[in-house]
Parts: sequence; C-alpha cells; structure tokens
Amino acid sequence: MTEKKKWFEWVTGSLEEKKQYREHQERVKQLPAGYRETQKALERYLLYRGGHGSGQELLRMMTDLADLIEGAAADGTAIAEVIGEDPAEFAEEFLANYTDSQWITKEQDRLRKAVAEATTSQAEGAES
Repeated sequence: MTEKKKWFEWVTGSLEEKKQYREHQERVKQLPAGYRETQKALERYLLYRGGHGSGQELLRMMTDLADLIEGAAADGTAIAEVIGEDPAEFAEEFLANYTDSQWITKEQDRLRKAVAEATTSQAEGAES
C-alpha cells in the first residue's frame, strides 16, 4: 500500500469497508418491503445506540442482521416471530453479541484495572 493511500484511508476510513457497506445496502434494497423497513429501522437503532469501535465490527453486525432478516424473508417467517414483541429488546440482545470493540467496553475494562491496581496498592500499604 502506498503512503498516499495509507494516509487517505487514515483520513477517510477503509475503502474496502466502504465498498462492503455499499454492497450491504444493495442487499438490503432487495429485501421484501416489510423486511426491508425492519432491517433499516433496526440498523438505525443499532447505529444510534451502538458506540462501535471499528467499522469492520459494525459491518459484521449489519451483515449478520441482514442474514437473519433475509433468511426469515426466504423462509416466509413473520417479522414478529424473528424479533418478538419488543423490537428494542431484540436490538439490545442482538447488540450484546458485538460488545468487544465498543468504546464503553474498553472504558469498563480500564475502570476495573484502575480500581484493582488501587486496591492492590492500598492492601500493600496496609501491610507495611
């Protein structure tokens, strides 16, 4: 990869991810109407709610969701059977599978580490 391309992707994001996202959008357009609107509504919620740390993780999540919705459409499974009574609850449970790269997960780990170190320091100080 040339330095110019590296710089450009650093500024704008991965060109490959952009290509994959456009392909994903085309795939969603092919879904039957009710499934398509459900997919778009869930994506919108997940984007606003997410706090994703990487574009690749976001793409994986959107692709997995499209696989699920596309499979339901192909099988003739009703949307309500797939997502249940509460779409927000479904979205939260779905999102829980993609927490590795979320910024909040990193901050939670950082908090745990800081408190553990402080607790260790305090315990060592009390023993002296």
